[in-house]
Amino acid sequence: MATTISDNGEAREGFFKRLRAKLNKPDTWLSYDLANLFRGRAIDAAALEELETRLLSADVGVEATGQILEALAQRVARKELDDVEALIDALQNAILEILDPCAKPLDISASRKPFVVLVVGVNGSGKTTTIGKLAQRLHAEGKSVVLAAGDTFRAAAIEQLGVWADRTGAAMVAQQAGADPAAVVFDALQSAKARGTQVLICDTAGRLQNQSHLMDELKKVKRVIQRVDPSAPHEVLLVIDANQGQNALTQAREFNEAIGVTGLALTKLDGTAKGGIVVAIARQLRLPIRYIGIGESAEDFGVFDARAFATALVEGKEAQG
Repeated sequence: MATTISDNGEAREGFFKRLRAKLNKPDTWLSYDLANLFRGRAIDAAALEELETRLLSADVGVEATGQILEALAQRVARKELDDVEALIDALQNAILEILDPCAKPLDISASRKPFVVLVVGVNGSGKTTTIGKLAQRLHAEGKSVVLAAGDTFRAAAIEQLGVWADRTGAAMVAQQAGADPAAVVFDALQSAKARGTQVLICDTAGRLQNQSHLMDELKKVKRVIQRVDPSAPHEVLLVIDANQGQNALTQAREFNEAIGVTGLALTKLDGTAKGGIVVAIARQLRLPIRYIGIGESAEDFGVFDARAFATALVEGKEAQG
């Protein structure tokens, strides 16, 4: 039996209302004031060319932009897009078509005890904060959690994880700064098994995708986990800072090749003009997108919903009512 980690309706509605408000700021998204830009104009090749510029500047990427524009051009040729409202609706649906296959919430299988989540990413992507918010969600659902302080390069990371453990009621396994990360994770997995804990979340040190020795260390952590439980880790969650733009796509591709990413958490969407990277990653890699983050508070972390996200991207402030 698997349990999907999801939001209740009221919390989700509030989360995506904030998402829409934060994405639709001046000069931060392709669709800001889109309705006024095209109002009263013919939806023709010139209009689509203007839209193409916005898509590319928002880091939607060449492949995804091409797919979106092809769908819109076909509808223009059939004279189906005769006003701006029809264009906005068609744009939303074209984005949804790309995002929808990637909207797969994380399933916690009760048959895996503990269910092991290995969290990876580059420096500053928000891994530790994402772990804390995920632990808080799990705690609210009544699940027991152990946190493994596998980022042993930064004493501050261990301290930060400890704060989240205290806040969420999770147990934490840590060693001194500079310890072998694989040893910390091994101890944490043994501890979680002994406690009968439902979920083990493992932090890891930030590393650039081109640092081969550090990527090898990450592979070692994975091998050590598999010595204890050959089926683990059950989720390799890559945390990506949306501010990284097209570099985020490179990170996702190379981490996936190195260690086998099974899910994504996209953070800091509140502070970026590059929100289209979500669409680019979905189009090129087709990896499951588990969570998105739009701020520092626990309430600004939510399960990825493709339809709500596409709506948030495309609807301008006037459409929010």
